[in-house]
Amino acid sequence: MFLQVRRSRLTPDEIGLSSDGKRRRVQGLRREEVAHLAQVSVNYYTRLEQGQNRSASPEVLDAIATALQLNTGERAHLHNLSRAAELARPARPAAEVRPAVARMIAAYVQGPAVVLGRQMDILAWNALARTMFSGHIDVEELLARDAPPNLAELVFLHPGARALYPQWHSEAVEMAGYLRMMAGRFPGDPELTELIERLGLESEEFTEIWSGHVVGEKTHGTRHLHHPAVGELSLAFESLRLPDSPDQCIVLYHADPASPEEQALRVLLEGDSGVSPA
Repeated sequence: MFLQVRRSRLTPDEIGLSSDGKRRRVQGLRREEVAHLAQVSVNYYTRLEQGQNRSASPEVLDAIATALQLNTGERAHLHNLSRAAELARPARPAAEVRPAVARMIAAYVQGPAVVLGRQMDILAWNALARTMFSGHIDVEELLARDAPPNLAELVFLHPGARALYPQWHSEAVEMAGYLRMMAGRFPGDPELTELIERLGLESEEFTEIWSGHVVGEKTHGTRHLHHPAVGELSLAFESLRLPDSPDQCIVLYHADPASPEEQALRVLLEGDSGVSPA
């Protein structure tokens, strides 16, 4: 389905193929056009698109990715899909943040900081991250649960998330793309599968976004957040994976020096100086 969706989003003009002038019966490219560009047989590509061929070489997958103009994250996802059986692994115990990492996150005061697990569980967060959430979400209620807060659940299922994220739809698309990437990277993860199924049952918007087969990981950029005390903030962020714990991702936010955002973060920090591992 992933290849079919990507194929439907390209036109002959976009990839330099001349149109024959006839009305096309399919949206986007035909299978034979993709096969021609990737230099494989139509039958081979058809079986690959239908999930009937799990032995494609990396070179063939790269050729198809190039033909479909996949970005880096989508290309990696295609390779992961072809290696689903190899990547599948037994369930693992809940991830724990190393004490040194937790202390580092607690000491970070330039902006919100979180450590996210494979399923988007918030494994640790600093004072400013907790304060940003508490403007719209009952943080104490989240911490009272047995399981750590889950960022994907908050985005799609908690009504306060729409106020926390002024550009909610963009955040939701990015979140779904990240979950699909992780599902391809860890196809045997039952907790991740359960999370995706639960979101599909409880959120129509998640189902609609998920059907678009968006995939990817945004490692840096700008995120728009809102807090009742200071209004909307535009903060730069960087995502960093721990070499010895690749399932975990540190996300650090910061404001430009001497900017209104930097002053607003200072105001928020004065109201809370603690950190709460999830």
